[in-house]
Amino acid sequence: ATPNQPDASEPTSDSRRPIYKTETTGNYWQDAWIAFKDFQRLGEMPCARNSLLSGIASGAGVGVIRSMSASPFVASNWAVGTFMLISLGSWTVCQKNLEAERRRLARMVEEMPKRFTKQKDPEAGQDQHA
Repeated sequence: ATPNQPDASEPTSDSRRPIYKTETTGNYWQDAWIAFKDFQRLGEMPCARNSLLSGIASGAGVGVIRSMSASPFVASNWAVGTFMLISLGSWTVCQKNLEAERRRLARMVEEMPKRFTKQKDPEAGQDQHA
C-alpha cells in the first residue's frame, strides 16, 4: 500500500462494517466442516434468528395459501420467494437499526466528557468571583 492509501487488510475509519476474512485450510471437507460449525452458531448472530423465523413463518403461510389455488410447484416457488424476501428484508432493517444504535451510543460516549467539563467550568468561574 502506498502512503496515501490504507492497506486493504486494515479496516478504514469510514468503513461501515468490519470485513471478515476467512482463512481456508485448502482441504474442501475440513473447510465444509468449519462452515457447518459456524452454521450451528447462527442463532448467536445479530438479527439472524428473528429474520429467519420471520421468513420461515411468512414463507410457510404464503405457501399454504398459494397451494389452495395453484399447483404444488407454484406454491413452493411462492413460499421460497417469500421466505427470501422477508428474511433478507427484515435482516437488512435490523442491521440498519443496530448500526444506528451503535452510532448513537458512540456519539453519547464522545459527548459524555464534554457534559462534565461544561458543568465544571461555570462552577470554577463562580468560585473565582466569590
